Amino acid sequence: MKFTDFGFDDRLMEGIDAAGYTDATPVQEQVIPHILSGKDIIASAQTGTGKTAAFLLPLIHKIISNNHNRDSITSLVIVPTRELAIQISQHLEGFSYFAGISSIAVYGGGDGNAFIQEKKALSLGADIVVCTPGKMMSHIKMGYVKLHDLKYLVLDEADRMLDMGFYDDIMFVIKHLPVKRQNLLFSATMPHKIRELARKILYQPIEVNIAISKPPEKIKQFAFFVYDTQKIPLVTFLLKDQQFNNTLIFCSSKLSVKQLTRDLKRAGFNADEIHSDLEQDKREEVLSNFRSGKLTVLIATDILSRGIDIDNIELVINYDVPHDGEDYVHRIGRTARAKAEGTAYTLVSVSEQKKFSSIEQLLEYSVPKGFVPEVLGETPEYNPLPQRSKSPQKKFYPKNRNQR
Repeated sequence: MKFTDFGFDDRLMEGIDAAGYTDATPVQEQVIPHILSGKDIIASAQTGTGKTAAFLLPLIHKIISNNHNRDSITSLVIVPTRELAIQISQHLEGFSYFAGISSIAVYGGGDGNAFIQEKKALSLGADIVVCTPGKMMSHIKMGYVKLHDLKYLVLDEADRMLDMGFYDDIMFVIKHLPVKRQNLLFSATMPHKIRELARKILYQPIEVNIAISKPPEKIKQFAFFVYDTQKIPLVTFLLKDQQFNNTLIFCSSKLSVKQLTRDLKRAGFNADEIHSDLEQDKREEVLSNFRSGKLTVLIATDILSRGIDIDNIELVINYDVPHDGEDYVHRIGRTARAKAEGTAYTLVSVSEQKKFSSIEQLLEYSVPKGFVPEVLGETPEYNPLPQRSKSPQKKFYPKNRNQR
């Protein structure tokens, strides 16, 4: 289906053409007509399926095609992280360049000037506000946020917001919105808690399910089974053994990020870190350096696992096993973008073996096992379940980049 088939306003189509969009993705094809018709939506769709455009484009069309109260916020898009808020805001600016709508991204970590701009937009009204739940709740409590004539509410990556403990913040914001509105809920997964949330805020929703995709075949995956004390030495070895221009390393905790970054810098790597303890300006600076190639190794928490568009990442390392299969797909999906090939290494400690086995079950195949260098000492066997055979598994390890 072509974007010209949706009947979008010509001003919006100029922005779509400028962005190089021609064919709609499955989630866009299924969701956009229902949004245009005014239906509430609950959609299961992960990052990379085109879901951002799936809700932004029809919202922009409806705003510029209908008369709305300019003294109120018209659309509210709630997201889990600052990075996703910034990215959606950037997409929004591109799509709406010729449409003349007003928008702002509202998130924590900014300076006094950012607060002044946010307060002005929220008190005077804006067409689209992209925000994190906690920051929006703080503004609402100050009494100047104009939500009395809001028409559209979007919850993006709702499962991640609930995992991060934002349920109360989200419900606080929703209680301050008009009852009559259009609601769009997007989530990578549909656990019971998301169904419960949907029942509370959606009205006769249309349900759209885009299956969780498997990692692209062009991503070469390897798993290394190690003891916890072997993880940092192994990462150091892997980075020295093969020369990658851009490497993204995911850790499950800020403590691990800081420790690994410190050790890699000491080992002479051009490395830096990004996590929630950093001020927003510093986080944006680090991310910009990584995008431009000034920084070759970026160590991060899961704030970068979803929704960040960086097309030149050659290697992703899971320093810790992701929480579940969906997170694994999101993490390693940061590589092999823009038709390029990529490599993904996952370091699996003894306590993480069962979790990694569950990921393999979701993938429906075994991830090739990489050899750990003998110099690092004896390594544990992969035996996540007691009843499993302990027979040796065939292992693979790419000796050079031409074998990836």
